[in-house]
Amino acid sequence: MTISEDILTRAKKIKCVVFDVDGVMTDSGLGIGDDGQEYKTFSSIDGLGMKLLRNTGVEMAIITGRTSNVVKKRAETTGIAHFYQGVEDKLEAFNDLLQKMHLQANEVAFMGDDVVDAPAMLRCGLALTVPSGHHLLKPHAHYITTAPAGRGAVREVCELIMQAQGTLEAQMAPFFK
Repeated sequence: MTISEDILTRAKKIKCVVFDVDGVMTDSGLGIGDDGQEYKTFSSIDGLGMKLLRNTGVEMAIITGRTSNVVKKRAETTGIAHFYQGVEDKLEAFNDLLQKMHLQANEVAFMGDDVVDAPAMLRCGLALTVPSGHHLLKPHAHYITTAPAGRGAVREVCELIMQAQGTLEAQMAPFFK
């Protein structure tokens, strides 16, 4: 894939990637059982991408409006240490994350899919969305993935950042010995 110099320059500075969940890490479908338990489907391809990115020293966070035990479990299994759920104001959570991590906004990428993600995406250094992202949000994204939400979009972003930071080849090398 060909990536513009602007996007590569922005991605090179990233120290933390923030992900929304529904519509980014999942296809936005919500399964709810008779018992009220919520079910989500996550991509194993995305999961490996997050683990590889974490290996390079780039931190990750989740900021999501919903509250779900399955999202907490996903954060634990992929090594996401910074976790905000049940958030009504994502910009407030984003600013809290910046303060806790001692980061500048341009050192953080934010990947969202709907207008509630816009305030944080407008502030961050690398705004990312998916092909199914809301039409009002897309013009404000620096990069729109080619892979769909919940089916490789997160992996694409992880690899884009590793490519820009010169760490992708080293992360892939063990698989191709």
